[in-house]
Amino acid sequence: MAHEQHQQLLKTLHECMEACNHCFDACLKEDEVKMMADCIRLDRECADMCAYLEQAITRNSPFVKELAGVCATICEACGTECQKHDHDHCQECAKACFACAEACKAVA
Repeated sequence: MAHEQHQQLLKTLHECMEACNHCFDACLKEDEVKMMADCIRLDRECADMCAYLEQAITRNSPFVKELAGVCATICEACGTECQKHDHDHCQECAKACFACAEACKAVA
């Protein structure tokens, strides 16, 4: 299968998706939810894009390179936003996002 060459990327995408989903959920429980709006929005965008790219890779989509480029952009934006917040879940999400962005750039 063609997706075997992307096993590490698949793992990184999945880890990023999980980190973003956790951050999204945790942000909704923060006292100042309104202050977390951009973080919450980008967590959703990033988790959804990572999940989509993961699916695209496993079905051998001809658009993997293009999607990886878009995913890298979204991951960087999410990581940059999460990095602004001191919460552990945001800092962990930022790390996962930046790692995923780098992995995506290598494919794009």
